[in-house]
Amino acid sequence: MRAIIQAFKYRGHQTLAVPLAARLADHPHLHLEAVDLIVPVPLHPWRRLTRGFNQAERIARHLGLPVTHALVRRQWTTSQAGLHADARSRNVRGAFTIAPRATSTGRRTLRGRLAKARVLLVDDVVTTGATLSACARVLREAGAREVRAATIARTPR
Repeated sequence: MRAIIQAFKYRGHQTLAVPLAARLADHPHLHLEAVDLIVPVPLHPWRRLTRGFNQAERIARHLGLPVTHALVRRQWTTSQAGLHADARSRNVRGAFTIAPRATSTGRRTLRGRLAKARVLLVDDVVTTGATLSACARVLREAGAREVRAATIARTPR
């Protein structure tokens, strides 16, 4: 699985999003029927530009539910790879916020979509959960009723 995710994420094999999403959707504990919308974990704009895509967003698109880009990464963070749990939490603290919109009306509409929503937060890999926790905190503060997380893989600690 590690080689597949690395090919997808770092070598641009974007077509792997379809089978990875299918694998995720088939997980018996996912319960997509109990989800109102999907929010992919965002990349920093510079990282997205250099990679060419957001792997979490590509997976989310193939899960068959509405995808809402509700979060943005407002500050650059170093890669989580190689960091210990406490360093990972510090690294992403304050890194995410609700996505700004062109007008205040757009932001209210986004908050309205999140209000009392059952959200599935999607990322490719989880190690300590620091990134997912930081994102979930922002979504709950914005009014989400429930935030679940789903990833393709979990790295050993």
